[in-house]
Amino acid sequence: MEERNSKTFISNKTIECIREDKIKGYSNPLRAQDDDAVRRVDAPRDRASVIRPAFVRDVEKILHLPVYNRYSDKTQVFSLYKNDDITRRGLHVQIVSRIARDIGAVLGLNLDLIEAIALGHDIGHAPFGHAGERFLSELYNKETGRYFCHNAQSVRVLDKLYKTNLTLQTLDGILCHNGELELMEYRPAEKKSFKTLDEELKACFEKGEEAVKKLKPYTLEGCVVRICDIIAYLGKDRQDAWKAAKLKADDFKDYGLGKTNAQIITSLTHDLIENSYKNDYLKLSEKCYAALKDAKQDNNKFIYRNPGLDEVYESTIKPMFLELYYKLLDMAKEAKDGDESSVLFKHHIENIEKIYKMAGEKKRYIMSDLNDIVVDYIASMTDDYFIELCGHLFNGKYKVEYYSYFNNL
Repeated sequence: MEERNSKTFISNKTIECIREDKIKGYSNPLRAQDDDAVRRVDAPRDRASVIRPAFVRDVEKILHLPVYNRYSDKTQVFSLYKNDDITRRGLHVQIVSRIARDIGAVLGLNLDLIEAIALGHDIGHAPFGHAGERFLSELYNKETGRYFCHNAQSVRVLDKLYKTNLTLQTLDGILCHNGELELMEYRPAEKKSFKTLDEELKACFEKGEEAVKKLKPYTLEGCVVRICDIIAYLGKDRQDAWKAAKLKADDFKDYGLGKTNAQIITSLTHDLIENSYKNDYLKLSEKCYAALKDAKQDNNKFIYRNPGLDEVYESTIKPMFLELYYKLLDMAKEAKDGDESSVLFKHHIENIEKIYKMAGEKKRYIMSDLNDIVVDYIASMTDDYFIELCGHLFNGKYKVEYYSYFNNL
């Protein structure tokens, strides 16, 4: 057995098989083929070429969107820290992409599709991480009976608002990425259509987590990104916790994966490759899967559901969400009546209306459900923009304190 600084191993037999296959130029028979890429609109500008294959185009479409820029100031786990070493969502999606590409390369999968799914999977995420997502969903549900789910919002942003004409394969992987639910096996679903995608998207907004938990990507590439979302954040969130919250490595048990980010990534990657190579699905060993579940529980206990770390969201950010939501809802009503002077219109509605017009969309965005417009706007915000907007609209009513670079001196 060969060890790579981890608690799990890749057998010499598997390593030798991988080496031989690389020499032979092995390509997984279940690999997503560029020629099979499907788009809503068969636009000449989006057709694949030798220089820019189908899924490369998807990657570039995502990278060049203004909403991609906003990843850089959206909370991953820890908000309100002036500390460049703490992960923002922009780094998270890149780490997911890197880990998933490493695994995908060994498994003989389509790396461009993996990259597109990984880079786009959180693009609809609200500011202030999962706390922000929860607050926004509560308000949206109260007004409409529907739910805000960041995976569904990511597809809405890319497919409905920005009219990117991404492939079905990329959008499906993004919708089904659910990094909150760990599985021992990741088996692709049956092949889907845009009709299927639209039905699943609608179900997510109407039923929330009940529908999200049932989603399965129909490509192996989508399955790889889904598990790599967990691999990417499990140890990294601990690393950030040690930096931001003064937690220590000793607060977390080993469980056979290791305690550090590097050890956890290596352990899970090795186990996944060892148990998935040449299979038509992804699999973790029973031992590694049990360890992953236990490690996630530790993260829940010490990080995500730690009352001491959650207090700032409940005491400060939640009231801001509440007042901002209804202030923007009033602005949306005024905009629908023709008032184009509000920040909601100038910073959001006007931009989407231009995109609709360029795409030849007959229905105006302003004619959408006003709650949808408000949710689209809030979800698009970075943390700092959200705070600046509240300061602008509510005359300094809310005082938000940041943790300085020098607080710990």
